[in-house]
Amino acid sequence: MRRDDQRLTRAFEASASDLLAYLSRRTNVDDGPDLLGETMVVAWRRVQDLPEDPERARMWLFGIARGTLQNHARGERRRWALADRIRGRIREDATAPAADAGSDVRDAIDRLDPELAELVRLVHWDRLSLVDAAELIDIPASTARGRYQKAREELRAALSVEAPLA
Repeated sequence: MRRDDQRLTRAFEASASDLLAYLSRRTNVDDGPDLLGETMVVAWRRVQDLPEDPERARMWLFGIARGTLQNHARGERRRWALADRIRGRIREDATAPAADAGSDVRDAIDRLDPELAELVRLVHWDRLSLVDAAELIDIPASTARGRYQKAREELRAALSVEAPLA
């Protein structure tokens, strides 16, 4: 182990519990350990900047932890802003259908074999192409086409829908 790596290990061992408490008090108990891990990764990348003095090394680690917190806070603000934009767009774009609208179709899909049901959901609910859906569930596109056709036939029968003529 390199000398800098050993010094960083000692600095972490001496400060880890204090760093975790610092991070957890400023975020939450669940995010604290993740942020400590991010702090450690940044410190390892910058190990050549580690001060020789143990107290300066401790403060250097706290500085990195502070930067990690700031990055986390920026990310949280971006996620909340995105969620707000999405919620606004959903309210603008859609009027809520009746609670039972489409329940017969959902029930029919739920009664399909799970592999067929997932393929139908990917294609119709998630708007993936059949080729993309096949790739996602790791089957050949030709297999997906055959399964999709089978699912359509079973759904048509379950919903008593006439097959289109052409």
